[in-house]
Amino acid sequence: MSDFALVYDHFDPGTEGLRESLTSTGNGYFCTRGTAEWEDASGVHYPGTYVHGGFNRETTILGGRPVLNEDLVNLPNWLVLKLRIEGEEAIRLDNVELVSYEHSYDIRLAMVQRVLHFRDRAGRETALRSRRFVSMAHSHQAGIEWTLTPQNWSGRVEVISGLDGRVTNQMVARYRELEGRHLDPISPRTFGPEIIALKVRTRQSNIYIAEAARTRVFRGGEPVAVERDLHQMQDYIQQVLAFDVVQGEAVRVEKMVALFTSHDNAITETLSAAGRHVRRCPGFADTLEEHASAWTELWEVCDIELPREPRVQLLLRFHVAHVLQVCSRHTARHDAGVPARGLNGEAYRGHVFWDELFIYPFLNFRLPDVTRGLLLYRYRRLTEAQAAASEAGYRGAMFPWQSGSDGTEETQVVHLNPLSGQWDPDHSHNQRHVNAAIFYNVWQYYQATDDREFLRDYGAELMLEIARFWASIAHYNPERDRYEIHGVMGPDEFHEHYPGAEEDGLRNNAYTNVMVAWITDTAPRVLSLLPGTRRAALRARLQLTDDELHTWAEMSRKMYVPFHPDGIISQFEGYLDLEELDWEHYRAKHPNIQRLDRILKAEGEDPDRFKLAKQADVVMLFFLFSDQELRALFTRLGYDYDPALTRRTIDYYDRRTSHGSTLSLVTHAGVLAGLDPGSSWNRFMRALDSDIGDGQGGTTKEGIHMGVMSGTLDLLQRNYVGSDVRDGILYFAPTQLDRLDGLAFSMQFRGTPLRVSITGHELTVHALPEGFRGPVHIGVGGEVRELGAGGSWVIQLR
Repeated sequence: MSDFALVYDHFDPGTEGLRESLTSTGNGYFCTRGTAEWEDASGVHYPGTYVHGGFNRETTILGGRPVLNEDLVNLPNWLVLKLRIEGEEAIRLDNVELVSYEHSYDIRLAMVQRVLHFRDRAGRETALRSRRFVSMAHSHQAGIEWTLTPQNWSGRVEVISGLDGRVTNQMVARYRELEGRHLDPISPRTFGPEIIALKVRTRQSNIYIAEAARTRVFRGGEPVAVERDLHQMQDYIQQVLAFDVVQGEAVRVEKMVALFTSHDNAITETLSAAGRHVRRCPGFADTLEEHASAWTELWEVCDIELPREPRVQLLLRFHVAHVLQVCSRHTARHDAGVPARGLNGEAYRGHVFWDELFIYPFLNFRLPDVTRGLLLYRYRRLTEAQAAASEAGYRGAMFPWQSGSDGTEETQVVHLNPLSGQWDPDHSHNQRHVNAAIFYNVWQYYQATDDREFLRDYGAELMLEIARFWASIAHYNPERDRYEIHGVMGPDEFHEHYPGAEEDGLRNNAYTNVMVAWITDTAPRVLSLLPGTRRAALRARLQLTDDELHTWAEMSRKMYVPFHPDGIISQFEGYLDLEELDWEHYRAKHPNIQRLDRILKAEGEDPDRFKLAKQADVVMLFFLFSDQELRALFTRLGYDYDPALTRRTIDYYDRRTSHGSTLSLVTHAGVLAGLDPGSSWNRFMRALDSDIGDGQGGTTKEGIHMGVMSGTLDLLQRNYVGSDVRDGILYFAPTQLDRLDGLAFSMQFRGTPLRVSITGHELTVHALPEGFRGPVHIGVGGEVRELGAGGSWVIQLR
C-alpha cells in the first residue's frame, strides 16, 4: 500500500468478491464492480453495474404468500472483453497458470488495474495489463484499456468485446429465493463498424437503459487493421476482433463505453444517445486525462492529510474515494438518494435508510450542493410520506424505514435468517426514528451552509411536516404529565416488541423521545427563519395552527425519558425488566456474535427477552449532540443532567452491545473521544478496517458500507478535531493531539473555504481568499474570532 494505492499481489478466489467491491469504479451517477473483464458471473466473480434510481419491483411467491421486493437493478454488463489465442477457449483465471498477478486500485483516480503474466495450456506466455475507470469528468462515460504482449510466441488472437443484458440480481445468497429477473430485452444495434449497442428495459418500472461500446486496437500508437465478426441476440451483442501479434511487441485494446437511462436529462432516446456519445468519445488516454483532472479538483476539497499515521491516512482517502463514487456533483443533478451499501452491490437491495445521518456531515463542509441534491430526494417523496402518515392514522409526514424509487415503504415483511434458514417476520418498518434523522440532516445542512433559499423552498416544509408527525404519534399521559410514544423501534433493531407481546414496537424509546423533544423545540425556530410572506403562506397551505405550535412547545418540555434508578438513561420503558445475557457463553461458543439476534433465534431463543443491542441506541444522543446541547435539552425537560451521566450511560450499554452494525463502532468511537481516547482510537481503527478487512462476516462483497466510510471521515472532523456549529459559529475542540500531529484538510463553512491544520499542539484555521464569500466566525474554548479573506488564527492548545 502507498498513500493512494491498494494492492493485491496474488489471486485468491475466496476473497475475490470482496476485492471486486473494494476496487469498484464509479462517478456518482453509475458504478461498476472491480471484476476482471474476462470473467463471467460465477461463485467467484460477480460483474455488476448500478445506477442511481435504477429500481424495479417484482413479486415472489414464498410458501403461497406473495412477497414484493424492489431492487436496485444489476444493469447489462459492459465489461465483457475476452481473449482467445489461436482459436482456443477464452482465457480465464482458472484455465491458465499465473506466473505473476497484481490487482491494484488507484485511490486518487478510482481506477482499477490488473497486471498479469500467464502461461496457457499450450505453454504460451503472455503479459496483460488492464486499466479501467468510470469517468468523473463525463457522467455517462467509461473506458477500458488492455496492453497485451506475447512473451514467447507469435500468432493470431481474437478479442471479444460485448454488452451482456442477460444479467440478473443474484449476488446476495439470502435474497436468491426472491425474483431476481428485472430486465427485458429491447434490441441490439450497431453504429458503424466499430460501435455496438444494447437497449433493455426494467420489467415493472419501465426504465430504458442503453449501453454502447467502441473497441479499437493499436500498435505503437497506430491503429491496427482488424477483422470484425458480429454476433447479436435480443439481449446480447458482441464483436470479435481478430488480428496478428508478434513476440515481444505490445498491442493496445481500447473499449470506450457510454451508458444512458430514460431518467437522464436532455436526451430523446437512450440508444441513440449512447451511440452518439461513444462515437464522439476521445481515446482512452485523453478521457483518462479529463477524468484525472476532475478527480484532482475533488481531492483539493476532500483530501485528508495525516502523514504521521500512514495507514489511517490511506484508509481515510480510500473512504473518501468510495463516498465520492456514490455522491459526486453528478449525483446532485439526478433524483438520487444514498443507498446504504453504495452502488457496487445488492445488499439491502439498494435501499435508502437512515445512514444519511452519518454520510451528510462530511459532504456538508465540502460539497454542500451534493447534500442539497440528496435532501431533495426526500422532499420529492414528501407527498408519499404524508399519505403514509394519513393511512396509519397520523398527521404530517411519515417517511419509510427503507426507501427506493417512489418513497413507499420497501421494508420486507419477512427476512431470511441465514443461520436457521427460516423466513422470520421483519418488524423494522417500526423504526420511525428515520424521520428524526431526516429532520436532523436538514438542520445540520442549514447550519453548515446558511442556505436560506433551501430552507425557504424545501427544508422548512419537510421539517414542519415531520414535527407534525411526531406530535400526532405521541400522546399525553396525565398521570405523568408527560408525552409518550408507543409502538416504535429504536436504532438497536434487536428489540422489536416486548417478550411474549402480540403488538409490535416498544414504549418510550429514549433516543426517539429526546430527538422529538429537540425537534419540537427546533421546528418553531425554523419557522422564524423564514421571510414573513413565506411563513404565512406555508402555515396556510399546511393549515398549521397556533394550537399545534403550542402542543410542540409543550412536547419540547414534557417528553417522557425513562431512567434506571441509578440514573442511567433506559433504552426504552421496561428495559430494566429484561434478563441479562450470558455474554461470555456466547463469545466462547461463536467466533462472531455481531448478529446475536440471528444466533439466538436459530437456537429457539427470543432476543427481545434480553438486555442486548445490535448497535448504539441511547448512545446516539451523545454522538449527535454536544454536552452543552444535551444539558440544555434535559434541563428543559426537567431531568437532572449530572456530569457523570454521559460516562455511566455509555459504559452500561457498551457492555451490552454486540456492535452488529459498523455504525456502532463510529458512534462509540465518537462519544468516547474525550472520555477514553485510547478506547476511542481503537474503535476508530476497527471502523476504518471494517470494510477493507471485511469485518462484517463476509458481507462487504455484497456492497461497501456507506455509513461507516463517511462516518469515519465525520468522526475525525466532528469528534477528534471537535468541529461543531452553534449559533452561526464554527467551533473547534481538538482531542487525540498525539495522533493528529500533521493533520490538514479543507472545509467550507457558509460558502467560505477554510484550511484547517494541526501541528503539535497548535491549531491553525485559515480563510482562503480564493472563493471567499464572506467573513466567518470561528470559536475555540470561550474565544470567538472573525476571519476575513486570507485571515488566519493560530491557537495554542492545551
